[in-house]
Amino acid sequence: MDLPLIAWLTVIWTLLWTGLSWGNVISGVVVAVVLCLVFPLPAVELDLRLRPIGIVRLAGYLLYDMTSSTATVTWQTLRGNPGPAAVIAVPLRCRTDLMIAATSVAVSSVPGGALVEVNGSTATLYLHVSHADDPRAVDRARADVRRLETLVVRAFGTRAEIARLTEPTRPDGRTPDA
Repeated sequence: MDLPLIAWLTVIWTLLWTGLSWGNVISGVVVAVVLCLVFPLPAVELDLRLRPIGIVRLAGYLLYDMTSSTATVTWQTLRGNPGPAAVIAVPLRCRTDLMIAATSVAVSSVPGGALVEVNGSTATLYLHVSHADDPRAVDRARADVRRLETLVVRAFGTRAEIARLTEPTRPDGRTPDA
């Protein structure tokens, strides 16, 4: 039995009934236990490591990237020349769901490119980018995602995930085992 989940569901149940009473708490516990028994959640293994220096570097880079990207997008909007757009695929080096999700959140928090899809089975992010007619802009977008992935993994990843960052990549950006 997942006691923190039962406690959380009980709190939500009590809030839904807008009143703290013994009846609401007891019925909340009963409903939470029944829900946990009828709809069991799969075990989630979080191989999360908190690396303070990596977290500071990630936060600093995100702040810088958000500021510079906002200025770039504003300038492009004022000029009225966004350029042709495209959706590009950016394969990631790390394969764990946690690192893919964390990288996706970091990428989607920066203006200028919209995260369109995340394919967890291939560890690939699909981004909408402007100025797709310029190969340098597309390469820069892929490099920015790679940089964010590196910072995320160095902030939260395991040693194995950090080691995976140094593996060689093919010309299409994929690792040899992808």
